[in-house]
Amino acid sequence: MEERPLILSIDQGTTSSRAILFETNGRSAFIAQREFRQIFPVSGWVEHDPEEIWSTTLAVCREAIDWSRENARNLAAIGITNQRETTVIWDRESGKPVYNAIVWQDRRTADFCAELKQAGKEMQVRASSGLLLDPYFSATKIRWILENVKGARKLADQGRLAFGTTDCFLIWRLTGGKIHATDATNASRTLLFDIHRQCWDPQLLALFQVPESLLPEVKDSAADYGITDAGITGLAIPIAGVAGDQQAATIGQACFEPGMIKSTYGTGCFAVLNTGSKPVQSNHQLLTTVAYRIGGKVCYALEGSIFVAGAAVQWLRDGIGIIRSAAETEALAAALEDNRGVYLVPAFTGLGAPHWDPHARGAIFGLTRDSGVAELVRATLESVAYQTRDLVQAMAADGVKLESLRVDGGMVANDWLLQFLSDIIDVPVERPEVIETTALGAAYLAGLQQGIFSSLEDISGHWRRQALFKPDMDAACRQRLLQGWNRAVELVKSR
Repeated sequence: MEERPLILSIDQGTTSSRAILFETNGRSAFIAQREFRQIFPVSGWVEHDPEEIWSTTLAVCREAIDWSRENARNLAAIGITNQRETTVIWDRESGKPVYNAIVWQDRRTADFCAELKQAGKEMQVRASSGLLLDPYFSATKIRWILENVKGARKLADQGRLAFGTTDCFLIWRLTGGKIHATDATNASRTLLFDIHRQCWDPQLLALFQVPESLLPEVKDSAADYGITDAGITGLAIPIAGVAGDQQAATIGQACFEPGMIKSTYGTGCFAVLNTGSKPVQSNHQLLTTVAYRIGGKVCYALEGSIFVAGAAVQWLRDGIGIIRSAAETEALAAALEDNRGVYLVPAFTGLGAPHWDPHARGAIFGLTRDSGVAELVRATLESVAYQTRDLVQAMAADGVKLESLRVDGGMVANDWLLQFLSDIIDVPVERPEVIETTALGAAYLAGLQQGIFSSLEDISGHWRRQALFKPDMDAACRQRLLQGWNRAVELVKSR
């Protein structure tokens, strides 16, 4: 009996690039991962070297391809998922970036966003793009590069430059510069895309001073994105699926029905609620976005974006060096009976939904002489649950009744965190068998395009729950903890 083909998923994240080979049943057969540098030129600025993004991605892809050869397995397709909003601009002739990638976490354009708000432009932006005016998104990053990199504006006006989120940049490189394309989910995060008409918006391009010649073609999430250049990757493989990381996780979690919701805990935390074929505008600072576009049909979502989740644990490890690995955090947090009044607000790059305060900064409250490593670790993990509670409350205010929450991402291996999360949001939390659902979603899209999966219903049949966490905290305790959190958040806000 011939073995079924593998699907290669490229997961180009904020802190690392990974290649995962998935079986058609959704299980991973091989994983390669390489971290890359985080560059902080100025307070509030976050950059990546696009060449490091490329070199780490190419390296892990070659590892995966070598493994498939050694094990005589066929690679049917590639799916790509990526850190969204992160902005790369490169020269179409040389393929070289004109500046570092400006990361989604970067806050350098906060003042420009404030100017546009004061000029009354936010309603126009929101009506078309579904987004708020915030440095998080790509448009103001594009404008910054064109305005601040010598010669960039002139080259852009001449049509010699290309813009892309990291998926688009990788597709360009993987195909040897033949394909300049992205998918509708990534396009919907730029502040330049009309999510209703599914095209680049000329008025938004004018507002942000972005030449249309910079922009990629926008395709369905499951589509033909060309074939990798065998001289580059070592094998010619069709690229058949693309989605931004949170939308890919929504697909990996099989949240295909309106009302289904998932929350991903990686560098940041992102809750995405399927709203079906019609976009819903939030009255409580949530984003309206494209969940996926398949067969020309758009599925929309409401999203709550938290900028720092796993990144706070990374800060404990790399920034202040109080833990050696993320795996230590579960036992440290569980060793305490309570948080001893210590709260961490991880507004290292401002506050996301529902506050949207780019000038807020992180802080720790409630320290005493006997506060130590365990208290800081527990406060860090608790902050992830509290921030999720803020999103859930915003969704509830928009009329959404949450029955359960499907979770994924590296942090959800922590049982203590998931129990505390369930206690704080007062809703059951479901962890799937495969927690790498971001990469899995990209694989599903590629498999759907190549006919490996027949439909979204077919994909849904592969979802399996591994663990269920039910609320087990009395209301008075929950209220007391949330009051402490709310006080701490108010203290870090800039206004």
